[in-house]
This record gives sequence, C-alpha cells and structure tokens, in this order.
Amino acid sequence: MSELRVSSSGPLKGTVEVPGDKSISHRSVILSSIAQGDTLVKGILFGEDVLATRAAFQAMGVEIEEDEEKAEMLIHGRGPEALVSPKTALDLGNSGTSMRLLSGLLAGLPLEALLIGDQSLSQRDMRRVVEPLRAMGADIGCTGQGTAPIMIKGKTLEGIRYRLPMASAQLKSALLLAGLFGEGETWVAEPGPARDHTECMLSLFGVEVHREEGGREVWEDGIERDTKWIGVRGAAELRAPGELAVPGDISSAAFFMVAALIVPGSEVVIRNVGVNPTRTGIIDALSAMGADITVENRRSYGNEPVGDVRVRASALKGIEVKGELTLRSIDEIPVLGVAAAKASGTTAITDAGELRKKESDRIESMFKLLSGMGVKVRGLKDGLVIEGPAEFNGAAVESRLDHRIAMSAAVAGLAAKGEVVIRGAETIATSFPKFSSALTALSS
Repeated sequence: MSELRVSSSGPLKGTVEVPGDKSISHRSVILSSIAQGDTLVKGILFGEDVLATRAAFQAMGVEIEEDEEKAEMLIHGRGPEALVSPKTALDLGNSGTSMRLLSGLLAGLPLEALLIGDQSLSQRDMRRVVEPLRAMGADIGCTGQGTAPIMIKGKTLEGIRYRLPMASAQLKSALLLAGLFGEGETWVAEPGPARDHTECMLSLFGVEVHREEGGREVWEDGIERDTKWIGVRGAAELRAPGELAVPGDISSAAFFMVAALIVPGSEVVIRNVGVNPTRTGIIDALSAMGADITVENRRSYGNEPVGDVRVRASALKGIEVKGELTLRSIDEIPVLGVAAAKASGTTAITDAGELRKKESDRIESMFKLLSGMGVKVRGLKDGLVIEGPAEFNGAAVESRLDHRIAMSAAVAGLAAKGEVVIRGAETIATSFPKFSSALTALSS
C-alpha cells in the first residue's frame, strides 16, 4: 500500500491539462470496438478503469493499438458479429462503468461471458442493471446478494420502455447498448439529468437517437414529473468516425479548481476541459459559493463542448447543494466538501444518496476525512452538512480504495496545518495516474 504525503504550499500558479474524460474514454472504446472501421481515439485516459474496458474487448478479439505517450488508441472495429466469447473471465478491476455497460452490451450479443471485479467492485449492487435486462429477455445472473460475478449468455433481446428508478448514466447507457442489436425499440426515461455522453457518442457513430416528450406522469416513487424518453432502434449499424477526440475530465479538473480556490494567491488555468452541461454542476456550485471561476475559449470536440477553466483564489460562502445541482456534480461532491469546509457559513449537500454506492461509501468517507482534519461536519442519509470556515489539521487518511477520496484529501492537505498522509494512494491511478506530479508542478 503506497502513501502520498501532502503539506501546505504557496500559491498555485500556471496551466495544467487533466487526463481524458473517464466516462467518454470508456464509451469510445466500447463503441469503436463494435463499429465497422478504424477509429483513432485521441486524448484517451490511460487509467486503470479504462484499461480494464480495453482489455475486455481485446479478450473478445478486438485489435487495439496503443500509444500511451500520445494518449491515443487505434481501435480496429469489425462490427459486433466479430466479437468472440472470452476464454477466461473478464476482470474489470474497480470499474463499475465497465461492468454495467458491458452487461448491457453483451447481454444482447451471441456470446458468453463472466464479468468479475476486485473486492470493492464485487460489493456493489448490480441488480439495478440485471433486473431491467432480464425484462428485455436477457439470460444474465449475479450472486444472491445482487453482486458480481455476472454471468451472461447473450441472445437477441426485446426492446422495452423503462423508467429509471434513479438518474444513472450507467444504467441508461447499459439499456441503450442492450437495445442496439435487439428487436424493436428501447426507450429509457430518467427522473433527473444524468450525463448524456452515450447519446452524444452514438450520434457520432451514425446511430439515430430518438427523443420523445411523455408529458406529466406519476412515477413509481409517487412523484409527478415531466417525462422525457430517449430511444434507439434495434439492428443498428455503427460506422467508425475515423477520429475521435476525448476532452479533459471535469471530474479530474475539479481537484485543481478547489485547490486554486482555497490556497491564497493562486491562479490556475485548466485546459481542454469537457463542459457538457450535464457535468458542469461543480462549476455552478463553486460559482454560487463566490468562486472567481470562468470558462474561456469554448469550442467542440466532436459532439462534446470543451473550454479552458480559469480559477483564482476566492473567499467562499456556504450554500445549499441539492436536487439537479447535486445530480450534475455527483462525482465531484467529495472535493466540493473540501471547498465547503473553507467556506464561511454552512453548506448543506443533500440528494446525494447515490454516493453511498460508489467505490466507497463516499458520504461516510468524506465525513471521516473532514472530521479527522478538525472540520465540524454532520452526516446525513443522503449527504453532509459542513460548517466553515475551518482550519485543516494534519492527519492520516485512508483512501478506502477510492481515488476521489484520496485526491480530495490531497487538496485539503495543501491548506492544512501539518502534513496529510494518504494511505492507499495507488488508487489514484484509477482516473489520474499523474495527479501528484501535476499538483507539484503548480506549486513549485
């Protein structure tokens, strides 16, 4: 188990580029592998999660050439019919995205596969994807506790109309992928805004994504909502776009945003960041807290908006983070908690119950991290209440095999009185292998 040691720094200055968006990188590998033709993916994340997805498709017969120095993969897609049953279990490590999206895709293809993961992934509930796939006719199984391993005997599936019980890009994507090669149409409605990278990328590969207004409906939880459906038709044919650029991951950029805000005198520019509106909740939340943060040089990479994010150290104030704002910043809530601890007043983060089902229970992990550093914080069933401004004390922090907890602790360490020691720091390689060196470069 490796350790990362962080202590207070002077002002952070300069520019930084973060690795390619993890969500988009996963999807670029998946869709390129089942398309007809070659796709050169530029800016792809060479993190452990994405490499698990890549290895799975290589095990199913897809030829993939790599250049890690250039952050490129050349993927030789030959259509879904070219995939073969893997000879051994597909080990997806810690990647929930890989497991859920591959469950959807492979359930609708004529092959057999066993999906396994590490200790953390093997404790995460997979019933949310297994049950609707069974409703489509999938032959798919998991343990009695609803966890991996997942056993799949692929077959032609029937399209369904399904209202998601929660806003989940992974579940939505799994069902849309399952419907690509099935019979009829597959429609999914979501109760709130989940990231739409799958829909954007399907369009780039020539798949027509349909949208339908369903009007006001009472959902299974008893709440009346404007229902919006997203659908695909079966027997889809994906055409390789030739070249695909992955923007920088806003979830990785968020650590530098907060670091620049809480270390006095800092000014940092994070280049080539994906600013898809379904992902910019972190920018909106920090702006509401009083952050001096702007998005400059807006442009597009394929179907994804991109910009450069400039952040200056700022006096922050506590706010309420709830509802749609929480959904659009769900992966950034841990480091938002660090910003909240430095803000004047109370910050209440609610509607974040999904965080209890991530790589760790992130609500519990952040409670332990902040309270262990001297912050007055209260845990809720679906969030945290944080009192600021606080002085961070040096502390030893357990990553809990969660990359976002480890990096949040490192950011807090930059403004701490004393050294912060992060145990299990190797987990950072899941999404940001060069995080430590990038942080050091800005503070030197």
